[in-house]
Amino acid sequence: MSETSDTDVEAVRAANRAFYAAFEARDLDAMSEVWHHGEDVVCTHPGWRTLHGWGAVAGSWFALFGGPQELQFILTDERVHVAGDVAWVTVDENLIGDQVGTTVAAVNVFRRIDGRWKLVLHHGSPVAPQPRR
Repeated sequence: MSETSDTDVEAVRAANRAFYAAFEARDLDAMSEVWHHGEDVVCTHPGWRTLHGWGAVAGSWFALFGGPQELQFILTDERVHVAGDVAWVTVDENLIGDQVGTTVAAVNVFRRIDGRWKLVLHHGSPVAPQPRR
């Protein structure tokens, strides 16, 4: 892996972690900073219909952050892939909260825009509980 690739991977990893830090902190300004504000952004929260465009995506964060449930994320199996100005991260979101304890498999896609990695797609899908043996 070249030095530039290592730098890109670390920058994408930092952008991904900023997304989860904003989520945990329920910080709308920080969440807004992570995302690209275009009509081409897409977000699918677990159990929600897919949202298109920054207005709809921003509204979803406003609704989620206004709710009573605070969440902590323990991220596992984080894998970063970079191809030019596009990068994707696959990660298991292990959620801990007062009323929830579950795992969500997530894909986060970033695009390098004006030299910064911006989130353009988030998709979270609940992981079915494994049967006990």
